[in-house]
Formats: sequence, structure tokens, C-alpha cells
Amino acid sequence: MSLKIYNTLTRTKEEFKPLEPGKVKMYVCGPTVYSYIHIGNARPVIFFDVVRRYLESIGYEVTYAANFTDVDDKLIKKAAEMGVTVPEVADLFVQKYYEDTKGLGVREATLHPRVTQNMAEIIDFISGLVEKDYAYEAGGDVFFRTAKFPEYGKLSHQNLEELQYGIRVDVDERKESPQDFVLWKAAKPGEISWSSPWGEGRPGWHIECSAMIRKYLGDSIDIHGGGLDLTFPHHECEIAQSEGLTGQRMANYWMHNGFVNVNDEKMSKSLGNGINVHELLKTIPGEVIRYFMLSGHYRNPLNFSDEAVEQARGSLARIENCLSALKHRLKTAEAGEVDAEMAAAVQSAQQQFESKMNDDFNTPDAITAVFELVNAANPYINREQVTAPTLELLLKQFEAMDQVLGILAPEAEDLLDEEIEQLIVERTEARKAKNWARADEIRNLLTERGIVLEDTAQGIRWRRS
Repeated sequence: MSLKIYNTLTRTKEEFKPLEPGKVKMYVCGPTVYSYIHIGNARPVIFFDVVRRYLESIGYEVTYAANFTDVDDKLIKKAAEMGVTVPEVADLFVQKYYEDTKGLGVREATLHPRVTQNMAEIIDFISGLVEKDYAYEAGGDVFFRTAKFPEYGKLSHQNLEELQYGIRVDVDERKESPQDFVLWKAAKPGEISWSSPWGEGRPGWHIECSAMIRKYLGDSIDIHGGGLDLTFPHHECEIAQSEGLTGQRMANYWMHNGFVNVNDEKMSKSLGNGINVHELLKTIPGEVIRYFMLSGHYRNPLNFSDEAVEQARGSLARIENCLSALKHRLKTAEAGEVDAEMAAAVQSAQQQFESKMNDDFNTPDAITAVFELVNAANPYINREQVTAPTLELLLKQFEAMDQVLGILAPEAEDLLDEEIEQLIVERTEARKAKNWARADEIRNLLTERGIVLEDTAQGIRWRRS
């Protein structure tokens, strides 16, 4: 089965055909770095990390760009509050972004371009639009002329004539049309700014991504992604700008993930229910958050709650316990052939996993394939006789699936220290002597140290909690 992707542009699942055989160019809109990322930001970061991983797993060379918006009204306000410069605010929260996304098991993108590092390209892009009559200057600002681009609205499928411009805010009288949007903003006194043909100022939000995509990935790319809220106006405006300038289709596949609600309510400043990832990682392991994010289809909304987190924690523990048991049995396994029944189970899980991922990156059903293998492996582990090649085959398949999903915690590199090793030996001797009180006391002590003991027919097995 070939890979199919739901394309927001056409509202259908389409077979994936890259612009260049064997290569994929992908761009995902990144955060505005004025604060920590919240769980709504984390969803596209995690999901498109999985998209990138899966494309690589099936043989594609992926160039993945995810930008940082490091100049914006929010950064200017934050800098004033903190008494520092805008670049200092940006540098701080870019670093926090890397720390927090690493905690979520996210690999760094191939490219992380920043707006302020691409100002020359942005100004050049706007100049090109002005020359082609797609843009006009008014009072130091530059606006995009939407009437010049008749396909404006094709991504969001909006009837622009019915859009109610000017109800919530006054329409800028300098605009030729209420739908026109800003490409360059004239600087206000004291604001960070750059020199341009239209005076001191800074770019509008939409133009930044268009310019960086063109610079780093070219006039046309394979996949453009982001949250559902970016469909309009951000991505709609990107299309108008890029296709207006280049005459080329900007992206072949547009992908948008659904929202994350909190306790069945939409996250909003007015409700005060935003949850930032930096704080969340202090109490919830990153792999649990990641599992939760992948437990629902990316195009559907997700509801974050204590119950959902505990469900994710429990489900993940089932997989980790199975892997721990497999590794423990490997120590005493016999040489021999691969068990035919287990080989069939591995093949079935692999086929199911690939089939679901090929169906528009259906991660919840792909996770079901992981549990099918858990259900097959657990009875085998408890057999009196098992073979090392069978256990190794099972472990290899789990590893292959997790290379895509990234839901398993990295193994601790440090070994048990001598004190804990001695306690395990002492507990074993206490059990032999039927000194159950001492054995329980040692178990409790090890539990406090984060070591969980499991008594099996093959001996004591330990794992970190």
C-alpha cells in the first residue's frame, strides 16, 4: 500500500508523490518565541516529528525546516516587561524550546531558520511582489493586493465575499480592500526595526514563512504543515504571496493537526487554562505526553485531562514491561531457531503498522499494532523454553516501530551502583532463608530508590520506575 495523505487543499486523501524521487521537502510553522511552548504547540511538534521519522523509515531523504518567529508584537511586549532586548527574549525561549522538545523525544529539524536572520530575503521577496503589482505601499506599510490573486481562499475554502471584515476592529482605511494584508510594518518609536525601501520597519507575519521556504527549500515543496488555526489566514496568505511571486504551486500537500482542549474546554487566555510544556515535564515523563498526543488521529481534536494522562501512562507501562521481560529472558534463552508462530506475529504487526501509517499517518491504529505484538510476546516470554533468536526478532520489531513513534523512554546508561546490587543479593539470600520481613524491607528500600523488582521463574528482574 502506498502512502496517502489527507490534503487540506483538496479535502481528499491523495497518494504521496514527491517532487523529486526519493526526497521530501517539508516545512512546518514553528513557534513565536516569546514564552514557553504550551501543549497546543507541542502537538504539531510531536506529530510532524513522527511524519519525518516515518518518511525516513520508508527510504526518503527528508529536508525538514521548522522556523522560529523571533520578532513580533508579543516579543516586543515581553522584552519591555523583562527589561531586555527582543533578541535576548528570543534567544532565551529558543533555548527553552530545544530543552522542552528534547524532553518530548523530538529530533531537531534539519533547519531551524529565524526571521531576523533572513531579513534581506524577506525585503527582497516583498520588493518582488511590489514590482509584479501584487503589493502596494501606503504610509510606510506595504500591503498585499488580494484582488490580484483570484485564488485567494482556495486552501481554507472560504467565500471571501461573506467574510465579515471590520466588525471586531476598524478596517485600515489605507487598504484598497479589507482582505488585503500587511507585508511590511512601519516602525513605531522605540521598536526594533530594519531599513527597507519603504522606510524603517519589520515584516508582517505571513511573509516571513514564504521568504524562508523559498530560500531554504525552493519555490515548491512537498509538504507544508501546522496547526488547524494556521489554515486561515496564515497559510492562505502564504499561498497568495508565494504563488503570486513565483507562479509555481507552493506546496503539493497541506497538512493540519487538530486542537488540544483542556478538560473539554478550548485553551484560552480568558479561561486561564493554558498548560506550558516546561512545567508539565516536571511531573509527567515526556514519553507519556508524546504517547497521549499520538493516541488520537492528528486531524481530530484531543482532550487533555488527568484521566487521559493516566491512561497514556498505563498503556505505555504495558509496552515497557513487555520489553523489560523480553530483555530479561534473553539472558537465559537457549540457542535455536526462530519460533514460527512468533515470526508470523512479527510479520503481522509490521504489516499492520505500515498499513496504518500509510493511511494518512494513523498513529492510534499504528499503536494498536504495537499492542498486538505485546499480546503475542507476553505468553511466549512465559514459556519454559524460549530461543534467543525469537526474542531478538521481537525486540528488533519493537525497536523499528519505536523508531517512528518515539514513545519509549531511552534506556538509562548508568548501571546499578554497588550498594543497590548488594541489596538485591541480600534480598535473594533473605528469601532463601525465608526471612520475608527482611526481603520486603529491601524491596521497599529499592522502590524508594526508583528500582522495581519483579520475581519471575527465571529469577529476579529489575527495572527503573
